[in-house]
Amino acid sequence: MRLQSGVTTALAVATFGMLLVHVYAQGQALSSQALVSALRQGGNVIVMRHASSPMMPPDKQTANPDNVKLERQLDAKGRADAIAMGGALRDLEIPIGEVLTSPTYRALETVRFALLANPRACEELGDGGQSMQGVAEAHAAWLRDKVSQAPSVRMNTIIVTHMPNLARAFPAWGAVAEGEAMILRPDGKGGSELVGRIKIEEWLRLPR
Repeated sequence: MRLQSGVTTALAVATFGMLLVHVYAQGQALSSQALVSALRQGGNVIVMRHASSPMMPPDKQTANPDNVKLERQLDAKGRADAIAMGGALRDLEIPIGEVLTSPTYRALETVRFALLANPRACEELGDGGQSMQGVAEAHAAWLRDKVSQAPSVRMNTIIVTHMPNLARAFPAWGAVAEGEAMILRPDGKGGSELVGRIKIEEWLRLPR
C-alpha cells in the first residue's frame, strides 16, 4: 500500500505480521488507524479506477446479459474486489455521500457490486467512447475541480473513473492500479491534498 502527501510517497510496511499505512499529518507518519479515523469523520474525496477488467471487450457469447453494447466488463477478480471493498467501507463505518461514476459498463459494475447508493454517471469521467485513447483537457480540469470540492458534512465523496482520466488530471500520481483509490482532502482554497492511496484488495486489511 502506498500513501502520499504532496509528491512525497511512503510505502506501507508489514511489521511483525501487522499492516501499517503511512499517513502524513504535520510531518509525522501515523498508523493506518489515522486514515480510517479521517475517513470516518468525512470530508474526503475518494477517487478510484474501476475494478479489474480484461482489456478486450466480450463477444455476444461471453457478455453479461445486460451488456448490450458489448463494452468491457469486470472479470471475476474485479467483481469480487468490488464486493469486498463495499463491504469493508460498511464494516469500517465510512460514510459515503455523493457517488460519481464514468458511464462505461465496467465503472457502473464497480459501483453496483460495491453497493454504492445513488450513483450519478458523468460523461466527463468516461472514456468518450474511445476505449482508452485519450482524455480531453476539459475533462481533466473538470475532475481536478471535483476533487477540490468538499463533500457534504461528515460524508466522503467517491469518484470512479479510468487510468487515462487520472493520468491527464494528475500526472504526478503515476500508474494507478485497477481498483486503486486515491484519498484526497479538499483544502477549502480550490485545491486538495493527496493523503493516501489504497489498492482495492487492501481495504479489508484496514483496522476495524
